Amino acid sequence: MAATRRPTLADVAREVGVSAKTVSRVLNEDGPSSPQTRERVLAAVAKLGFQPNLMARNIRVGGPDTTVGLVVPDLGNPFFGTVAGGIEDAVRARGLTLLMGSSAEDPEREHVLTRTFLARRVSILMVVPAFGADHGYLKAPRAAGLPVVFLDRPGVGLSADCVVSSNRAGVHEGVAHLIAQGHRRIGFIGDLPAKLYTRRERLAGYRSALAEAGLPYDRTLTTGAHGQETAAAATTELLGLPDPPTALFAGNNIVAMGVVAQLAGAARKDVALVTFDDLPLAEVLEPALTVVAQDPAAIGEAAARTALARLDGDRSRSRTVTVPTRLVVRGSSRPLRRARTAVDMSG
Repeated sequence: MAATRRPTLADVAREVGVSAKTVSRVLNEDGPSSPQTRERVLAAVAKLGFQPNLMARNIRVGGPDTTVGLVVPDLGNPFFGTVAGGIEDAVRARGLTLLMGSSAEDPEREHVLTRTFLARRVSILMVVPAFGADHGYLKAPRAAGLPVVFLDRPGVGLSADCVVSSNRAGVHEGVAHLIAQGHRRIGFIGDLPAKLYTRRERLAGYRSALAEAGLPYDRTLTTGAHGQETAAAATTELLGLPDPPTALFAGNNIVAMGVVAQLAGAARKDVALVTFDDLPLAEVLEPALTVVAQDPAAIGEAAARTALARLDGDRSRSRTVTVPTRLVVRGSSRPLRRARTAVDMSG
């Protein structure tokens, strides 16, 4: 069976009986053509299923592509998928298409992806910065008018618009809730590396909640994890301390999945838990999971609105938009008294 070949501009010209230049003029609307010729060309395009190479055309005429480039650290993380959905909903009405790529938290891979997007002249570039990346190389494209927006974390080496969650205030609220439930020994399992922007902000929220309640900061109660397995190991480590925590705060959704799995596997229903970021099926877990919920769709929408304003000529100073979080109380953040009762009953 012969391989299927994509129809070309020459195929359309042959079908109509005109030159390829005439077909190009009709499709690009950049020259005179009669109504009859236009009708015949469009009919041939529909019949053959010809798709114009918009990227090649835009590069040829020096204009931007009708796409938005988005670089995220992990395509498998539902948080970033929902962020992308928020962006897509906002830019679709402007005739823009979202393209995504994953940096896998690798600065070099992020650099390659952004260069690829720049080469195809995207209308907007959005980046969730990989840890350790330097974005100084984007100064020239941004100065030339390309809207550049960082999401979830600020960029480094470039002053540009940024949209983040209220990380510090959100964790403060979640830890204060555990304190109000009677807990005084509260473990914190944050993301890695420890200098990651979101990890630093969330740890600061944890410490400020302790300080507000007059509780000392105990370094032995804080640890880090990246992925479910290391989060499970960190949970075991904290609960094995001579004076273990009665409650845990998980620093993101992936860490939370490892903590939940470890607590369930060890039948540790006596340990209270709050996590930053909601999880799929969090409400049907036993107990249901208390979370500090981000609004990833709103983050995406805010980033898109900011970028579209730049596209429309906004030349004001770069700004940071902070999207608020909200505490969703469910069963996992149980009071200390109830947790101790459970231990006594099991013993």
